[in-house]
Amino acid sequence: MNQRLLLVINPISGGSKKEGLAELVSQRVEKSLGMAVDVKITTGKGDAQRFAQEAVEEKYYGVIVAGGDGTVNEVATALCDSGVALGIIPSGSGNGLARHLEIPVDMNFSLDVIAENNIVACDYATVNDRPFFCTFGVGFDAAVSDRFAKQGKRGKFMYFKSAIEEFVQFQPQIYTISANGKVFTQNAFLVACCNASQYGNNAYIAPTASMTDGLLDIIIIHAGSPLDTAVLGVDLFTGYINNNTLLQSFRAPAAVIYRSNEGPAHIDGDPVVLGDIMDIKCRRGGLKIFVPNKTHTEFRPILTPINSFLAEVRIAMANIFNPRKK
Repeated sequence: MNQRLLLVINPISGGSKKEGLAELVSQRVEKSLGMAVDVKITTGKGDAQRFAQEAVEEKYYGVIVAGGDGTVNEVATALCDSGVALGIIPSGSGNGLARHLEIPVDMNFSLDVIAENNIVACDYATVNDRPFFCTFGVGFDAAVSDRFAKQGKRGKFMYFKSAIEEFVQFQPQIYTISANGKVFTQNAFLVACCNASQYGNNAYIAPTASMTDGLLDIIIIHAGSPLDTAVLGVDLFTGYINNNTLLQSFRAPAAVIYRSNEGPAHIDGDPVVLGDIMDIKCRRGGLKIFVPNKTHTEFRPILTPINSFLAEVRIAMANIFNPRKK
Protein backbone atom coordinates (compact mmCIF):
# COMPACT_ATOMS: atom_id res chain seq x y z
CA MET A 1 0.00 0.00 0.00
CA ASN A 2 1.30 3.43 -1.02
CA GLN A 3 1.35 5.50 2.19
CA ARG A 4 0.03 8.59 0.45
CA LEU A 5 -3.30 10.32 0.23
CA LEU A 6 -4.91 11.98 -2.75
CA LEU A 7 -6.97 15.13 -2.23
CA VAL A 8 -9.60 15.74 -4.91
CA ILE A 9 -11.09 19.25 -4.85
CA ASN A 10 -14.17 20.42 -6.70
CA PRO A 11 -13.53 24.19 -6.65
CA ILE A 12 -17.14 25.20 -7.43
CA SER A 13 -19.21 22.84 -5.26
CA GLY A 14 -21.65 24.39 -2.82
CA GLY A 15 -20.29 27.87 -3.25
CA SER A 16 -17.84 27.31 -0.38
CA LYS A 17 -14.41 28.89 -0.58
CA LYS A 18 -11.54 26.45 -0.92
CA GLU A 19 -8.54 28.76 -1.11
CA GLY A 20 -5.75 27.32 0.99
CA LEU A 21 -7.51 23.99 1.41
CA ALA A 22 -4.75 21.97 -0.22
CA GLU A 23 -2.12 23.49 2.09
CA LEU A 24 -4.33 23.01 5.14
CA VAL A 25 -4.99 19.34 4.37
CA SER A 26 -1.31 18.67 3.67
CA GLN A 27 -0.26 20.23 6.97
CA ARG A 28 -2.89 18.47 9.07
CA VAL A 29 -2.50 15.05 7.47
CA GLU A 30 1.28 15.06 7.42
CA LYS A 31 1.31 16.05 11.10
CA SER A 32 -1.30 13.53 12.26
CA LEU A 33 -0.79 10.57 9.92
CA GLY A 34 2.72 11.13 8.61
CA MET A 35 1.50 10.82 5.01
CA ALA A 36 2.16 13.07 2.05
CA VAL A 37 -0.84 14.45 0.15
CA ASP A 38 -1.12 14.81 -3.61
CA VAL A 39 -3.74 17.21 -4.98
CA LYS A 40 -5.99 17.09 -8.04
CA ILE A 41 -8.52 19.78 -9.05
CA THR A 42 -11.63 18.86 -11.03
CA THR A 43 -12.67 20.86 -14.06
CA GLY A 44 -15.72 18.86 -15.12
CA LYS A 45 -17.91 15.82 -14.56
CA GLY A 46 -15.98 12.54 -14.50
CA ASP A 47 -12.67 14.03 -13.37
CA ALA A 48 -13.12 13.02 -9.73
CA GLN A 49 -13.88 9.40 -10.61
CA ARG A 50 -10.91 9.24 -12.97
CA PHE A 51 -8.54 10.71 -10.37
CA ALA A 52 -9.78 8.26 -7.73
CA GLN A 53 -9.43 5.32 -10.12
CA GLU A 54 -5.82 6.31 -10.75
CA ALA A 55 -5.27 6.39 -6.97
CA VAL A 56 -6.67 2.85 -6.72
CA GLU A 57 -4.34 1.65 -9.46
CA GLU A 58 -1.40 3.26 -7.69
CA LYS A 59 -2.51 1.74 -4.37
CA TYR A 60 -2.93 4.95 -2.38
CA TYR A 61 -3.91 4.70 1.28
CA GLY A 62 -6.95 6.89 0.78
CA VAL A 63 -8.67 9.56 -1.28
CA ILE A 64 -10.02 12.70 0.40
CA VAL A 65 -12.73 14.51 -1.54
CA ALA A 66 -13.76 18.12 -0.99
CA GLY A 67 -17.00 18.58 -2.87
CA GLY A 68 -20.74 18.04 -2.94
CA ASP A 69 -22.70 14.82 -3.20
CA GLY A 70 -21.99 14.41 -6.92
CA THR A 71 -18.22 14.66 -6.48
CA VAL A 72 -18.26 12.43 -3.40
CA ASN A 73 -20.24 9.82 -5.34
CA GLU A 74 -17.80 9.88 -8.24
CA VAL A 75 -14.87 9.22 -5.90
CA ALA A 76 -16.74 6.60 -3.88
CA THR A 77 -17.72 4.76 -7.07
CA ALA A 78 -14.06 4.37 -8.01
CA LEU A 79 -13.13 3.19 -4.49
CA CYS A 80 -15.75 0.43 -4.14
CA ASP A 81 -14.16 -2.93 -3.27
CA SER A 82 -10.67 -1.45 -3.67
CA GLY A 83 -9.53 -1.24 -0.05
CA VAL A 84 -8.63 2.42 -0.58
CA ALA A 85 -10.35 4.56 2.06
CA LEU A 86 -12.67 7.48 1.37
CA GLY A 87 -12.28 10.73 3.31
CA ILE A 88 -15.00 13.38 3.04
CA ILE A 89 -14.73 17.15 3.43
CA PRO A 90 -18.42 18.04 2.90
CA SER A 91 -18.63 21.05 0.61
CA GLY A 92 -22.01 20.79 -1.08
CA SER A 93 -25.58 21.71 -0.34
CA GLY A 94 -27.06 18.34 0.68
CA ASN A 95 -24.06 16.37 2.02
CA GLY A 96 -26.27 13.33 2.58
CA LEU A 97 -23.54 10.72 3.05
CA ALA A 98 -21.48 12.91 5.38
CA ARG A 99 -24.51 13.82 7.49
CA HIS A 100 -25.52 10.17 7.87
CA LEU A 101 -22.00 9.28 9.01
CA GLU A 102 -21.98 12.27 11.41
CA ILE A 103 -19.02 13.84 9.65
CA PRO A 104 -19.12 17.56 10.52
CA VAL A 105 -20.20 19.83 7.69
CA ASP A 106 -17.12 22.00 8.13
CA MET A 107 -13.69 22.00 6.54
CA ASN A 108 -11.64 22.00 9.74
CA PHE A 109 -13.79 19.67 11.81
CA SER A 110 -14.11 17.13 9.00
CA LEU A 111 -10.31 17.09 8.83
CA ASP A 112 -10.29 16.13 12.51
CA VAL A 113 -12.17 12.97 11.48
CA ILE A 114 -9.52 12.08 8.91
CA ALA A 115 -6.74 12.83 11.41
CA GLU A 116 -8.25 10.24 13.79
CA ASN A 117 -7.62 7.60 11.09
CA ASN A 118 -10.70 5.62 12.15
CA ILE A 119 -11.67 3.67 9.04
CA VAL A 120 -14.83 1.53 8.90
CA ALA A 121 -15.91 -0.91 6.20
CA CYS A 122 -19.32 0.45 5.14
CA ASP A 123 -21.96 -0.95 2.84
CA TYR A 124 -22.74 0.44 -0.56
CA ALA A 125 -25.45 -0.66 -2.96
CA THR A 126 -26.00 -1.14 -6.67
CA VAL A 127 -28.93 -0.87 -9.04
CA ASN A 128 -28.34 -2.75 -12.29
CA ASP A 129 -24.66 -2.78 -11.23
CA ARG A 130 -24.51 1.02 -10.85
CA PRO A 131 -23.33 2.02 -7.35
CA PHE A 132 -25.24 4.25 -4.95
CA PHE A 133 -24.41 5.20 -1.40
CA CYS A 134 -27.46 6.91 0.15
CA THR A 135 -30.61 6.33 -1.87
CA PHE A 136 -31.95 5.02 -5.14
CA GLY A 137 -35.52 5.76 -6.06
CA VAL A 138 -38.31 5.74 -8.61
CA GLY A 139 -41.52 7.72 -8.59
CA PHE A 140 -42.07 11.25 -7.34
CA ASP A 141 -38.59 11.98 -5.95
CA ALA A 142 -37.02 10.74 -9.19
CA ALA A 143 -39.41 12.87 -11.25
CA VAL A 144 -38.49 15.93 -9.19
CA SER A 145 -34.76 15.21 -9.63
CA ASP A 146 -35.29 14.91 -13.37
CA ARG A 147 -37.25 18.17 -13.56
CA PHE A 148 -34.72 19.97 -11.33
CA ALA A 149 -31.81 18.81 -13.49
CA LYS A 150 -33.49 20.37 -16.52
CA GLN A 151 -33.81 23.77 -14.85
CA GLY A 152 -31.22 26.31 -15.81
CA LYS A 153 -30.46 27.19 -12.18
CA ARG A 154 -29.58 25.35 -8.97
CA GLY A 155 -30.39 26.07 -5.34
CA LYS A 156 -33.04 25.15 -2.78
CA PHE A 157 -35.64 27.54 -4.22
CA MET A 158 -35.39 25.96 -7.66
CA TYR A 159 -35.64 22.49 -6.13
CA PHE A 160 -38.77 23.50 -4.19
CA LYS A 161 -40.22 25.03 -7.37
CA SER A 162 -39.52 21.79 -9.26
CA ALA A 163 -41.21 19.75 -6.52
CA ILE A 164 -44.37 21.88 -6.60
CA GLU A 165 -44.57 21.81 -10.40
CA GLU A 166 -44.12 18.04 -10.45
CA PHE A 167 -46.62 17.43 -7.66
CA VAL A 168 -49.39 19.21 -9.54
CA GLN A 169 -49.28 16.78 -12.44
CA PHE A 170 -47.67 13.64 -10.96
CA GLN A 171 -49.47 10.30 -11.19
CA PRO A 172 -48.55 7.28 -9.00
CA GLN A 173 -47.37 4.14 -10.77
CA ILE A 174 -47.79 0.41 -10.22
CA TYR A 175 -44.63 -1.40 -9.11
CA THR A 176 -44.02 -5.08 -8.48
CA ILE A 177 -41.35 -5.71 -5.86
CA SER A 178 -39.55 -8.98 -5.20
CA ALA A 179 -37.61 -9.23 -1.94
CA ASN A 180 -37.02 -11.65 0.94
CA GLY A 181 -38.64 -14.45 -1.05
CA LYS A 182 -41.91 -12.56 -1.50
CA VAL A 183 -43.48 -10.76 -4.47
CA PHE A 184 -46.10 -8.03 -4.15
CA THR A 185 -47.58 -5.24 -6.26
CA GLN A 186 -48.23 -1.69 -5.10
CA ASN A 187 -49.59 1.51 -6.59
CA ALA A 188 -46.98 3.87 -5.14
CA PHE A 189 -46.15 7.56 -5.00
CA LEU A 190 -42.49 6.58 -4.74
CA VAL A 191 -40.24 3.64 -3.93
CA ALA A 192 -36.88 4.35 -2.30
CA CYS A 193 -34.06 1.91 -1.59
CA CYS A 194 -31.96 3.33 1.22
CA ASN A 195 -28.42 2.43 2.23
CA ALA A 196 -28.21 5.54 4.43
CA SER A 197 -30.82 7.44 6.40
CA GLN A 198 -31.33 10.61 4.41
CA TYR A 199 -31.50 12.32 1.06
CA GLY A 200 -29.38 15.19 2.38
CA ASN A 201 -30.10 18.44 4.21
CA ASN A 202 -31.35 16.29 7.12
CA ALA A 203 -34.34 14.99 5.15
CA TYR A 204 -34.69 11.54 6.76
CA ILE A 205 -36.36 9.09 4.38
CA ALA A 206 -35.15 6.06 6.39
CA PRO A 207 -34.21 7.37 9.85
CA THR A 208 -32.93 4.08 11.29
CA ALA A 209 -31.01 2.85 8.24
CA SER A 210 -27.50 1.52 8.86
CA MET A 211 -24.50 1.39 6.54
CA THR A 212 -22.97 -1.58 8.34
CA ASP A 213 -25.80 -4.13 8.59
CA GLY A 214 -25.74 -5.54 5.05
CA LEU A 215 -29.38 -4.53 4.53
CA LEU A 216 -31.28 -1.89 2.58
CA ASP A 217 -34.33 -0.09 3.92
CA ILE A 218 -36.99 -0.37 1.21
CA ILE A 219 -39.47 2.49 1.56
CA ILE A 220 -42.82 2.52 -0.24
CA ILE A 221 -44.88 5.70 0.00
CA HIS A 222 -48.49 5.48 -1.13
CA ALA A 223 -50.46 8.27 -2.74
CA GLY A 224 -52.48 10.52 -0.45
CA SER A 225 -54.32 13.81 -0.40
CA PRO A 226 -52.39 17.10 -0.62
CA LEU A 227 -52.75 17.46 3.15
CA ASP A 228 -51.43 13.93 3.72
CA THR A 229 -48.46 14.70 1.50
CA ALA A 230 -47.77 17.96 3.35
CA VAL A 231 -47.71 16.08 6.66
CA LEU A 232 -45.35 13.55 5.10
CA GLY A 233 -43.02 16.39 4.16
CA VAL A 234 -42.96 17.59 7.77
CA ASP A 235 -42.31 14.04 8.99
CA LEU A 236 -39.38 13.80 6.56
CA PHE A 237 -37.53 16.53 8.46
CA THR A 238 -38.67 15.73 12.00
CA GLY A 239 -37.81 12.04 11.81
CA TYR A 240 -41.36 10.81 12.35
CA ILE A 241 -41.74 9.44 8.84
CA ASN A 242 -41.77 5.82 10.06
CA ASN A 243 -45.04 6.59 11.84
CA ASN A 244 -46.70 8.09 8.77
CA THR A 245 -49.69 6.10 7.53
CA LEU A 246 -48.66 6.53 3.89
CA LEU A 247 -45.38 4.72 4.46
CA GLN A 248 -44.63 1.01 4.24
CA SER A 249 -41.10 -0.24 4.87
CA PHE A 250 -39.02 -3.38 5.27
CA ARG A 251 -35.38 -4.43 5.16
CA ALA A 252 -33.74 -6.75 2.67
CA PRO A 253 -30.23 -7.51 1.35
CA ALA A 254 -31.55 -7.30 -2.22
CA ALA A 255 -34.69 -6.50 -4.20
CA VAL A 256 -35.96 -6.39 -7.76
CA ILE A 257 -38.41 -3.68 -8.82
CA TYR A 258 -40.52 -4.06 -11.94
CA ARG A 259 -42.56 -1.26 -13.49
CA SER A 260 -44.90 -1.33 -16.45
CA ASN A 261 -43.88 2.08 -17.80
CA GLU A 262 -40.34 3.39 -17.96
CA GLY A 263 -39.81 6.73 -16.27
CA PRO A 264 -37.30 8.75 -14.28
CA ALA A 265 -35.10 7.18 -11.64
CA HIS A 266 -32.46 8.73 -9.44
CA ILE A 267 -29.19 7.59 -7.89
CA ASP A 268 -28.34 9.70 -4.85
CA GLY A 269 -30.44 12.52 -6.24
CA ASP A 270 -29.00 12.51 -9.76
CA PRO A 271 -31.48 11.50 -12.48
CA VAL A 272 -30.59 8.37 -14.45
CA VAL A 273 -32.15 6.38 -17.27
CA LEU A 274 -32.96 2.78 -16.36
CA GLY A 275 -35.20 0.14 -17.88
CA ASP A 276 -38.36 -1.36 -16.45
CA ILE A 277 -36.48 -3.94 -14.34
CA MET A 278 -34.22 -2.70 -11.53
CA ASP A 279 -32.01 -5.19 -9.71
CA ILE A 280 -30.86 -3.76 -6.36
CA LYS A 281 -28.22 -5.31 -4.12
CA CYS A 282 -26.49 -4.29 -0.89
CA ARG A 283 -22.72 -4.79 -1.07
CA ARG A 284 -21.75 -5.38 2.53
CA GLY A 285 -18.54 -3.74 3.78
CA GLY A 286 -17.42 -2.86 0.27
CA LEU A 287 -16.37 0.74 0.90
CA LYS A 288 -13.88 1.88 3.53
CA ILE A 289 -14.59 5.35 4.93
CA PHE A 290 -12.92 7.65 7.47
CA VAL A 291 -15.62 8.17 10.12
CA PRO A 292 -15.72 9.83 13.56
CA ASN A 293 -14.12 7.77 16.30
CA LYS A 294 -17.28 7.51 18.38
CA THR A 295 -20.37 5.37 18.67
CA HIS A 296 -22.98 6.20 16.04
CA THR A 297 -25.78 8.11 17.72
CA GLU A 298 -29.12 6.30 17.97
CA PHE A 299 -31.73 8.15 15.93
CA ARG A 300 -34.47 9.86 17.94
CA PRO A 301 -37.28 11.79 16.22
CA ILE A 302 -37.18 15.55 16.70
CA LEU A 303 -34.08 15.36 18.92
CA THR A 304 -31.67 14.02 16.30
CA PRO A 305 -32.64 16.58 13.62
CA ILE A 306 -32.50 19.41 16.17
CA ASN A 307 -29.13 18.27 17.54
CA SER A 308 -27.76 18.02 14.02
CA PHE A 309 -28.94 21.56 13.26
CA LEU A 310 -27.53 22.92 16.53
CA ALA A 311 -24.18 21.22 15.92
CA GLU A 312 -23.90 22.98 12.58
CA VAL A 313 -24.83 26.30 14.21
CA ARG A 314 -22.15 25.79 16.88
CA ILE A 315 -19.56 25.06 14.21
CA ALA A 316 -20.55 28.19 12.27
CA MET A 317 -20.38 30.33 15.40
CA ALA A 318 -17.03 28.87 16.39
CA ASN A 319 -15.61 29.72 13.01
CA ILE A 320 -16.89 33.29 13.30
CA PHE A 321 -15.71 34.06 16.83
CA ASN A 322 -12.74 31.74 17.19
CA PRO A 323 -11.54 30.85 13.69
CA ARG A 324 -8.97 28.11 13.42
CA LYS A 325 -5.89 28.93 11.47
CA LYS A 326 -5.93 27.90 7.84
